[in-house]
Amino acid sequence: QVQLVESGGGLVQVGDSRRLSCVASGQLPGSYGLGWFRQAPGKEREIVAAISWNGGLIHYGDALKGRATISRDNAKKTTYLQINGLKPEDTAVYYCAASEGEALGYYYFAYDWWGQGTQVTVDS
Repeated sequence: QVQLVESGGGLVQVGDSRRLSCVASGQLPGSYGLGWFRQAPGKEREIVAAISWNGGLIHYGDALKGRATISRDNAKKTTYLQINGLKPEDTAVYYCAASEGEALGYYYFAYDWWGQGTQVTVDS
């Protein structure tokens, strides 16, 4: 079993920045890609960002392109999502996901394990 635990969410103001973290544990494979997704009420889950095992390949979804930065620290089994210039429409539950292998996943079905999510609410 692989566990993913997100943290860093909360109530923020418009224009604020926030860094989300996700720690992986359990029976992790030798290499794994990581991704961040978000889901707002009544909307489909969408990709925010993804990063390959060695960090050499990164993909950003349209939702936060230009305002988000994904990174990872394999020694700490942690991935980070820095979000700048938060807007009310960024209010959502943010999920961390992992996929076995060195590549990154572009779609939610590419991921094998999911965290419980962390709520980010942007107060207008």
